[in-house]
Amino acid sequence: MRRIKIILVFFLVAIFTGCMDDDETNFFYELVKVEEATLPDQFNRGETHTITVSYFRPTNCHSFSGFDYNRLGNERTVSVVNLVVEQGNCTDLETTDLVEVSFDFFVGQEDSYVFRFWQGKNENGDNQFLIVEVPVI
Repeated sequence: MRRIKIILVFFLVAIFTGCMDDDETNFFYELVKVEEATLPDQFNRGETHTITVSYFRPTNCHSFSGFDYNRLGNERTVSVVNLVVEQGNCTDLETTDLVEVSFDFFVGQEDSYVFRFWQGKNENGDNQFLIVEVPVI
């Protein structure tokens, strides 16, 4: 009897799976340009500070996914990453409303930190950055 129940469940799952819509949702991740960054004038060693970054959401199919964050010595390169879900009906958004996102930064032993916020590429394809140096006291 148990074997019959297992076979019945298998066939029901196969039937329901076969009836499901096979449309795939396509998505990808995309860097978006940082327009503004808000940092304190100075950091206090051993404390955590909130850094706020603003960007324009290009379409209604874009949503904040996180940060691409790289460190090298006292330099931090920060990019905003959006998830883009291709729904076939994406519309461009006005570039009047900035989206603000933030992350917490723990201050270590460096004497200063240099933040490089990605602002896109220039006409030659070179990355452009908003660069801010913050001293540590």
